[in-house]
Order: sequence, then structure tokens, then C-alpha cells
Amino acid sequence: MSCAPFSGRSEAAGPTVTPATKGANTGDVGTYLVRGDDPSLVAQEARVLIDRLVGDRESSFVVEEHGASGEDLDVKAVIDACLTPSFLGDRRVVVVRDAGRIGAAEATELAAVVADPLPSTVLVLVGGGGTVPQAVVKAVTANGELVEASAGTGRDRTNWVAGHLRDAPLRFDAGARARVQAHLGDDLGRLAGIIESLVSAYGEGASISAEELEPFLGSAGAVPPWELTDAIDSGSIPGALLALRRMLEAGGRHPTEVIGVLHRHYSNMLRLDGKAQVDSAEAARLLGVRSPFVAKKAMEQGRRLGSERIAQAVNLLADADLDVKGRTALPPDLVLEVLVARLSRQMRARPMARQ
Repeated sequence: MSCAPFSGRSEAAGPTVTPATKGANTGDVGTYLVRGDDPSLVAQEARVLIDRLVGDRESSFVVEEHGASGEDLDVKAVIDACLTPSFLGDRRVVVVRDAGRIGAAEATELAAVVADPLPSTVLVLVGGGGTVPQAVVKAVTANGELVEASAGTGRDRTNWVAGHLRDAPLRFDAGARARVQAHLGDDLGRLAGIIESLVSAYGEGASISAEELEPFLGSAGAVPPWELTDAIDSGSIPGALLALRRMLEAGGRHPTEVIGVLHRHYSNMLRLDGKAQVDSAEAARLLGVRSPFVAKKAMEQGRRLGSERIAQAVNLLADADLDVKGRTALPPDLVLEVLVARLSRQMRARPMARQ
């Protein structure tokens, strides 16, 4: 299942967009500045905005990132990108991460570009890294849009969570709504990840109780990698997510290490796919492992999944590997949660075996 980024928001709560001109906003403007106090909320709102600007276009041909993953921010390169017409399509989206790193001297030049943008270029400035120079803020206020990614405090914050739960593509019962409010506290950046993981696990429109929600919130002690792969192989989404959190939190495993564990697991199935006459000893030799038991598990699970679902799993792993390494603004833990839920769901949705 393909799960689009959660971007639901209510009229009473959520990020506020301030258009540069009064009246109806008839189209995208040339520049956006996404800012707020919570870096995770800023990153999530920027992601939703960029996805909307890209639309059905191929993202790799449209989006040009600057300052991502802590790299040096070259404002002159940003300006050159903004002033260069797109020749691979009708739009170029120039994204500047941690726009607070823009220097005062460079801000004047960038403000001039904001005031007179190319029709084919959209500049997205993402707050962070310091204070965005006032010259740039004024230029965006006059010629673009300010996107305030803030949940407020007190009752506003409570209403923000309630509004996002109400607008989510799921139905939360009273117990689940109360549990989310109590669990999040000030860590509101987790909400979009919880919702996206639930959608991946249960599908859009599902009813969510506190009991079904709980495995997506908790944490416990460390577990060995086979507990994660066994839970995935059994189709237990709650069990797989719990094992993942134990590996990441108590176990201290890096997200790329978890990707490696899962890649080896499915690579073994792929290498044995189509070898119907192979026994466990021969399978162990082909995989280069000492234990026939490990090889037998890979062979049996591969047969249960089938060639098509093994290929799907490998593609999911390849996409998650790129996302964990910074292709998107999503936190690596969220990428892994969605991945594990989707891999587990393959077993839940598999067709009945022929007798």
C-alpha cells in the first residue's frame, strides 16, 4: 500500500499560511518560508508543501536541495538555481534547509530574487539553523507566503492534536484519543509518524482503539534481530513494531544496521527463490551459512511469500535505505516503522495457498 504523507489539519488548529496578497490564492507563489519552534513540525510541514508543489512530476527532476544533512549552505548556488530556467519540465522547486544559516550580506541578494522570481521556479525556505534574516522575511511577506508550523501552547496545543486526529484517515475511539494526548506531551512531532504507521498497518478508514494503538507508542528492552524478522514473517504488526523499538532504543542499533538485518533476511529468500528441489543442507551451502535451520526458515518463508512479494519487499527496503540516508525529511525511526508495518502486512494480505 502506498501511504501519502499525513497533512490533515482543522480550521481551528494547525500550521497557518499567510498569503502575500489579499483575496483568494489562485496558484502557487514564487517563495515560501516554513518556520516554527518545533523542528520536526517544520520538517513535516515542509515535506507536505514540497510534495504539493511537485505534484505528479518526477521529484528527482524537479526538486533541488541545498543545505540538507548539515552540508554547507552556498547561498550563491541557491540564487543561481533560482535564476536558471528549468529545462527538464515546467517547474523547478529549490529547497533551502536550515535557512537561518543565510548570512546578512547574502540576504539582500536573495531578497531581490524573492521579489522578482522566475515563473518556472518556486523557492522553499525551511526554518532552522538560526534566525532567518529580516530582509528575507520581509521579502517573503511581501511577495510569497509564510507558513507557520506551530501548535501553540495550552488549550491550543490540545486542540491541535484533537484536530489532527479528527482529520486523519482513521477513526480513533475516545480511549485512543486520550492515550495519544497523554503520550505525546510536548513531542508533537511524533503524531504524524504514529498516524502514518497506523495507516500502513491497518489501512485507511480503520477504527483504532487504545489497545490497537499501544504497540505504536511503547518501548521496552533490547531484543535480538531474529525477534524482529520472526514477527514480520508471522505477520504480527504490533510484535514487529515492538521488536523494532527495542532494537533501536534499548538495543542502541543504528537505523542502517536494522536495514542491513532486513536486507540479509530477504536476500536469503531471493537467492533461494525458484529452487524447489533444494533441501536445507544445500540451501545452507548456497547462502553461505552454517546452520541448516536458518536456511530452512528462509526457504520456507520465501515459498510462503512467493516471488512477487519477495520482489516487493526488496523494493521497499531499497526505498527505505535511501530515505534513512536523507532522501526525505522523515526521521529514520519513522521510515523504519512504516517499512516494518508494510513488510508485516504482506503476510496478513497474502492469498490462500493452493491445496
